[in-house]
Amino acid sequence: MSKKALYLIGIVVTIILGTFLYLKFCCNCCMKTPTPDTSKVPTVATENIGLQPFILDGPGINYQTNDNFKFLKNSAALIKPVSDSLLIGIEKLKSLLIANPRQKITITGYSTSDESNSTTFENLGLARANDIKNYFISNGLSASQFDTKGEIIDQWKMNADTLIGPLEYRFPALDTTAVANNEWSELKEKINADPLTLHFSTNKSSDNLNSVEKQKVTDIVKYLQNVKDAAVLITGHSDNVGNRDANIALAQKRAEFSKNYLVKKGIEATRITTDSKGPDEPVGENTTAEGKAKNRRTVITIK
Repeated sequence: MSKKALYLIGIVVTIILGTFLYLKFCCNCCMKTPTPDTSKVPTVATENIGLQPFILDGPGINYQTNDNFKFLKNSAALIKPVSDSLLIGIEKLKSLLIANPRQKITITGYSTSDESNSTTFENLGLARANDIKNYFISNGLSASQFDTKGEIIDQWKMNADTLIGPLEYRFPALDTTAVANNEWSELKEKINADPLTLHFSTNKSSDNLNSVEKQKVTDIVKYLQNVKDAAVLITGHSDNVGNRDANIALAQKRAEFSKNYLVKKGIEATRITTDSKGPDEPVGENTTAEGKAKNRRTVITIK
């Protein structure tokens, strides 16, 4: 065979081998990966919007945890036990309410429109709010500091058939005027329930008060300073030894002595009224020395 024929055969073999290798190893690199048709992929619905964290945010408290109370769908019963992080929040709330007995909290419970209500409450949300209130009470919180409401909404955060924290806690602002009025009303009740009583030896008087009596004077002064239309009534009393008219006059002197004492403590004389009952309203037996000593007194109250 001639050299020319061998050369041509070599070229043909090279072309065939090159074509084979190209098709085997390189052609797949040039093929385009088909783009998926996303229009046929089902859309996953977003979970219901609602409060998932447990949040207590009010005057004197700011507590939050990612855990929360849970309820089965169509049920008003809290799923128990609850987590430690919720119990910590409840203890913080308890401390706040003990320190602020006039603070109120409104618990709003939620239910969804597709839930059925088998409770005696107006709606399932209100039933859930009351169940949480009762749970708080069982942990030592005061029932009088909670109000409850219930609302029905379209959707809420869920995990399968469990609603996550369908509750909200609001801390209404205190009515400072009402709080102040209530404070002075309570102080007046305290003063009159256990009034300042000054005792006297026979026809003598003394302004040597003990610590309890001094505190009662302080309370009276404080009340009159803050309740401008208030006045003090001082009633004098005596035992039954001697003439009644003389005892009436003696009891009046004791009332005037007590009045002068209060004036020295900063109470205007025009806001103090005196009266005398003499021996007519004894608190002790006039047949004993001890009983007579109890009857020689003045009683100071708020009118």
